[in-house]
Amino acid sequence: MLDLNADPIKEGGIAEFARRFRSGELTSESVTQTYLDRIKKVDQKLSAFEYVSYDDALKTARAMDSLIQSGTDLGPLMGVPVAIKDVFNISKMPAPHVGSNINLSDILGTEEGTFIQALRKAGCVFLGQTKAVEFCLGITGDSKTRGTPWNPTDLDNHRVPGGSSSGSAVATAAGLCAFAIGSDSGGSVRVPAAFNGIFGLKTTFGLWPTDGAFPLDPRVDTIGLLTKSAQDAMLVFKTISAILFGYKYHPRSSGVRLDLLHIGVPTNHFSDHLNPKINTAFQAANQHLQQAGCLLDDIHVPEAPERAGYFTVSMPVSLIAILGKENFLEQKHLIDAVIAKRIESGLDSKAYQFLALEDKRTKSQASVVEQFTGFDVWVSPTTSDFAPLVADLNDPEKAMQFALGMTQNTQPANYLGLCSVSMPLPTNGLPIGYQLMASPNSDFKLLEIAVELEKSFKSLAAV
Repeated sequence: MLDLNADPIKEGGIAEFARRFRSGELTSESVTQTYLDRIKKVDQKLSAFEYVSYDDALKTARAMDSLIQSGTDLGPLMGVPVAIKDVFNISKMPAPHVGSNINLSDILGTEEGTFIQALRKAGCVFLGQTKAVEFCLGITGDSKTRGTPWNPTDLDNHRVPGGSSSGSAVATAAGLCAFAIGSDSGGSVRVPAAFNGIFGLKTTFGLWPTDGAFPLDPRVDTIGLLTKSAQDAMLVFKTISAILFGYKYHPRSSGVRLDLLHIGVPTNHFSDHLNPKINTAFQAANQHLQQAGCLLDDIHVPEAPERAGYFTVSMPVSLIAILGKENFLEQKHLIDAVIAKRIESGLDSKAYQFLALEDKRTKSQASVVEQFTGFDVWVSPTTSDFAPLVADLNDPEKAMQFALGMTQNTQPANYLGLCSVSMPLPTNGLPIGYQLMASPNSDFKLLEIAVELEKSFKSLAAV
């Protein structure tokens, strides 16, 4: 029996670790060793990691212990063990596979990106690289090429973990790291967060630099966080953003009060084809917030359905441009059949058609920013259904249709340039995600709201 509750940083979160680390009650080395021991034991079943950096992780942890004991404090994330999606260049670790068996070194290069360097400056301990869906083009998390991580919320049945940040979500949910880094181009952080019962943040497009990471679609790619709570996500977000932006980053607390929140509930698109149990949980959460004093109003978002026509063109076209037509065709046989079929569709796309889609998207983004006037956030279920069994996706056509449904509620935020989070709702069964969306560059306010909702949802009856 796997003990998924023996997480050394679960109680009190990262802030409590930081306090105990500075008081000398624990060391980074001891906590890092605990995580590494858990990975050796638990990851045999869960398969969340592509690579584990045993020696270098302990070496870094010891260095953090020496620094803090000598009076050098790098900040709240100093000594915290983290896992990183296998799409980033990381010094002293293997070149990213990006979930594939083909060689991507010519595309990615070898240099660490700005974001990974910021994690280093924060004093984080890199435990290793977590599995990703091939080329990040897969929302289910199912990977025929590198193996599908096991969703730890159901240890008896192999359910999909969500993708493409599959390994990062599983590692976080199973207590194999303090938090994990993912990327989100259409829901790749929020869907895994929802399916694994944890918190996921998709940052505003362009806020955190993506250099040094595999580019699925540079027009929508964002870096995100997978954490055990909104409180942890807020701490990580503030710390990393301060390192990235320095004096330019001075977030001011708005002192969020539930009785002053104005929440929009979309009446179209986001409620399509919902599993009845998910709809019941979503409605119960909204009613709970109303009783807490929040003002909830309906909002119509006509731009949301546009996401379907956009992503079916933009992502295949982008991957053809990145991989190269000849290179793709030569190595197509090495690529997962479902993913190869999706990429191949990009060969038939016309430039004028894609430019027209991009022009329409630009206008829709401007329109949605105006629609957010007066609203703090919009809310929806993160996914329209629960995590299916891996075996249910053996049929490629069925898998593709299921994927379209899983991204129904997450892709609009990427398409429209919004920031967004998924937070778990209390449940007696499989996890359910509650999604918050906010206008561009309001990430800090969004997280403040999520922290308050997280506190409030503790008294919400499980569905």
